[in-house]
Amino acid sequence: MPSRCVVSVALLLAMSPAAPAEDYERNRARMVELIRQDVADTSRYIGKASLDDRVMDVMGRVPRHLFVPQAQRRLAYENRPLPIGHGQTISQPYIVALMTDLLELTPEHRVLELGTGSGYQAAVLAEIAAEVYTIEIIEPLGREARARLGQLDYANVHVEIGDGYYGLEAQAPFDAIVVTAAASHVPPPLVRQLKIGGRMVVPVGTEFMVQQLLLVEKQSPDTITTRQILPVRFVPLTGGH
Repeated sequence: MPSRCVVSVALLLAMSPAAPAEDYERNRARMVELIRQDVADTSRYIGKASLDDRVMDVMGRVPRHLFVPQAQRRLAYENRPLPIGHGQTISQPYIVALMTDLLELTPEHRVLELGTGSGYQAAVLAEIAAEVYTIEIIEPLGREARARLGQLDYANVHVEIGDGYYGLEAQAPFDAIVVTAAASHVPPPLVRQLKIGGRMVVPVGTEFMVQQLLLVEKQSPDTITTRQILPVRFVPLTGGH
């Protein structure tokens, strides 16, 4: 699939600090190597020594510095989460890569994401899948992400403002679902909106206790399996539920 993250010179000038483009490219390549090392270090948890080459290729292309606030851009390619305002963070690149890999996406898949944030995870998903529907409960973040993704020509990403706990019934079912905030349990509406044979990746736990990244697979309308992948720490899922 051709890359959708080609950025015009004018857009780079408008959105980026004065650092040369090659600096970002070099730092992004270094970030990818750090992800590879993290995968090797956690292989006994995740059950594999490397991630899908397509995922690693995307991580090496998507310009993460355009998804963080101006003050954070010098840190954009460090392998750690960064604040993006409104009490939210952009996830650690390793976690973004791992969650994407666990979904086992194909170019025909339709994906639902809960917690758009700055739009970085959605951009990564959109480089592999056919369509990405992403929901953000914090309206300013959602509007900013929608504008950013539009400027970066991610026409296959659709940003909705609302409570992601309830999913997006109008667009269901989905081949894959990813949740980028910690829930106290696997949300039943999301299980219903997942296709038979589909995969969901969701962190489960509370803000002040150990959270586990879960892989949920839907075997039949009434049967799901779950597998703990590794301990994680995410901001909590919010909303009226």
